[in-house]
Amino acid sequence: MGFEDRTIVASASDEPSQKLGRLRLLLALDALLMEGSVSRAAERMGMGTPAMSRLLGQIREVYGDPIFIRSSRRLIPTPFAESMRQRIRALAAEAEALLRPQERSSDSLTIDPAAWMGTPVIEAAPLTTRPSILLEGEPLPESFARKLAVIGKADDARKRLAKHIATIGAGIGHSRPLTTSEAEDAFSIILHGKADPVQVGALLSVMHFRGETAAELAGFTQAARTHIGASDPGSSSVDLDWPAYISPKSRRMPWFLQAALLLAQAGYRILLHGNDGGGNIRGTLVSAARAIGIPICASPAAAADAIAENGIAYVPVAALSSQIHRLLSLYSVLETRSSINSLMPLLNPLSAPASMMGVVRPAYRELHRDAGILLACRNMTILGASRDAAEATPFRSSTLLRLVDGKAEDLFVPALPEPKAYPLTGMTSLEYWRDVWTGQIRDERATSIIIATAATALLTLTREAAARNEECHIRARELWEARRKCIL
Repeated sequence: MGFEDRTIVASASDEPSQKLGRLRLLLALDALLMEGSVSRAAERMGMGTPAMSRLLGQIREVYGDPIFIRSSRRLIPTPFAESMRQRIRALAAEAEALLRPQERSSDSLTIDPAAWMGTPVIEAAPLTTRPSILLEGEPLPESFARKLAVIGKADDARKRLAKHIATIGAGIGHSRPLTTSEAEDAFSIILHGKADPVQVGALLSVMHFRGETAAELAGFTQAARTHIGASDPGSSSVDLDWPAYISPKSRRMPWFLQAALLLAQAGYRILLHGNDGGGNIRGTLVSAARAIGIPICASPAAAADAIAENGIAYVPVAALSSQIHRLLSLYSVLETRSSINSLMPLLNPLSAPASMMGVVRPAYRELHRDAGILLACRNMTILGASRDAAEATPFRSSTLLRLVDGKAEDLFVPALPEPKAYPLTGMTSLEYWRDVWTGQIRDERATSIIIATAATALLTLTREAAARNEECHIRARELWEARRKCIL
């Protein structure tokens, strides 16, 4: 059903008294399309945000279309909404013009460009930039611009990628999000090394600025799983996937590693995979894992063997894919996160039936769960963490976003009293962290974090209802108290 058809359906039964309200909906839709935000559209129209939300609901009901897709940063119009944008903008502009006082025409004061042409006093110098490291096949900027201008239906990988970039980056009124298959194709081209460097930066920058959709995140993840040769979901040798991609700026001790080891000692099979950030904390996870006996593996196959023998393994991302590792390293160049960082918690290299991840930004938590649904994930828990790893924050209330047998549910977790932190005395932080595990140091604050994290993992693994969270917490404490037998 086209725009005209839907308009007829929406308006055929309108009484005269309702027509003014219908016009108000169109003006509200114009504001939403212009601003990409309910709150900013409300401000533009001089109304409250709740009122604008109600108008958006009415618009969706009238047209039978979602109108907008949720992303991490802004509202993204559906293809149907995009098809109406120009007509609605023209209607709104005409309404605004009719309400303005008539102004005297000033056509006689316009400039004739040909009469004003002359020679500038000083020619503008070329923009100063750092010389590019020329890679094989890298185009000059003007060459890339010509490529975008002549995009057609082509099998060439770089032209296809350019088409995807133009799809999301052509500007308001001319762009739309990528579908899952388009996002998968775009990222596959990058992973196979067939993209120009400028294309990689363009795609990641545009997506970061606008915000990824769940479909785009799912497509990127599918491409990455194919690239690393992820195992089939039905043949997994792992119970729980535990991504650990910590920020380069993180200075927190990785207590979640001790929680993961608790579960491995209880008979669960755990895969940890991650990136040690960089800078001064490079190698943090590897050093910590070795300190308490978690095997470090250089390939997924080695990890599967280590898990079969020890119940747990840690795989650095460089062992999964050097290309993905290099893409993650762009953080040091761009000083900002990208869609590559967003997809890593969803990677699940050994196709575990359950996964637990930490997502820092609130808007991304629902996005990751929505992407998980598109990826057919059955059991998942997303924690609101202060790092990009699944570690509980028991001293402040939080909400766990879950998938339980494919169904979404939220679990509110109240805050616990925070014990006093213990100062380091005459030892390194790594030594202190290890001695908490061995029991040579008693730190109630650290213990609470470890037990709460293990309890959340148990809830994820056992697919228990939210009401069983307290039982999982008791079981986790029992595992912590019994760990000394395994140490000795």
